[in-house]
Amino acid sequence: MLIGVPKEIKVFESRVGMTPANVRELTSRGHSVLVETNAGQGIDCSDDVYRSVGAEIAASAKDVFAKADMIVKVKEPQPNECKMLREGQVLFTYLHLAPDPEQAKLLKESGCIAIAYETVTSDHGTLPLLAPMSEVAGRMAIQAGARCLENVCGGSGILIGGVPGVRPAKITIIGGGVVGINAARMAIGMNADVTILDRSIERLREIDDMYGDKLRTVYSNMENLDQHVLNSDITVGAVLIPGAAAPKLVTKAMLKKMKKGSVLVDVAIDQGGCFETSKATTHADPIYNIDGIVHYCVANMPGAVAKTSAFALNNATLPYILQLADNGWKNALSANRHLLAGLNIIDGKVTYKAVAEALGGEYIPPSEAIAS
Repeated sequence: MLIGVPKEIKVFESRVGMTPANVRELTSRGHSVLVETNAGQGIDCSDDVYRSVGAEIAASAKDVFAKADMIVKVKEPQPNECKMLREGQVLFTYLHLAPDPEQAKLLKESGCIAIAYETVTSDHGTLPLLAPMSEVAGRMAIQAGARCLENVCGGSGILIGGVPGVRPAKITIIGGGVVGINAARMAIGMNADVTILDRSIERLREIDDMYGDKLRTVYSNMENLDQHVLNSDITVGAVLIPGAAAPKLVTKAMLKKMKKGSVLVDVAIDQGGCFETSKATTHADPIYNIDGIVHYCVANMPGAVAKTSAFALNNATLPYILQLADNGWKNALSANRHLLAGLNIIDGKVTYKAVAEALGGEYIPPSEAIAS
């Protein structure tokens, strides 16, 4: 199989779909890899490094899309990339289609086989290709929130850990999943006053066992959300419904009652955001202010730490890329139900139920779509 790796073009996105180490794994099995020139620049991997492990270097993204049987990326394809995809070509990347009807439309029109990292599952009930970036984003959420609390960013001027005699920042984390736990770990390490809300009692028990009196666990309902968000200095949105649009948990009405200079960090922004006032931002212009509340809603947070993120992501994606390359997409999907769960679009059909519901379109079960 010929695997294509284009350079990422989203604003300040420096990750790369395949590191040289992963390219080496594929070329050692007889596959060909075509990498766009300077695709690895953001992680200090030159074209010569890719050549040394057997890759061919393409002069442009157009060449990569025109020749490759499978495209491996990091972020969702931008409109001009979607238009370069063709019928029967495999796309393997993050898609986040539920809040993005335009991307879904273009992918359907292309006739490609679009497999989303974020909906691939595992025997343990986890999302193994989303987890590494959730770990990075969760840890970065506190880093970003700390910066946003500074006066220069419009924040209230509170130091997260406080100092002797002065209270630390109050941090509320909505969601006790991978993002939430990693945010909590960082916040605890910075001596913040931390609370996690979640709707799973079992998950709250697990978090309590992990951290004990270093944080508070609270059941997530409207009353408790109100109480904790309104009194927080930083609120981190860390909710996830796989493949679906994020629920709007912090409303415009709540915003008006929050403390001026407090901060909202929406890590769920890839799925549309869990704050009613969230809108996607970029690393070039990451924050905005509504009603005196600082919003940080960067849609590709891990892109700012490209080396850590790219290598972590590649460690997770390699086994699935090998399955697709070694067996062909149809056999690979048919043999692995967890990889099949990643199929979102094929031949113009939406094959992930939560995406179809969010977009208001028809849903075709993936096994049926493959068979037809």
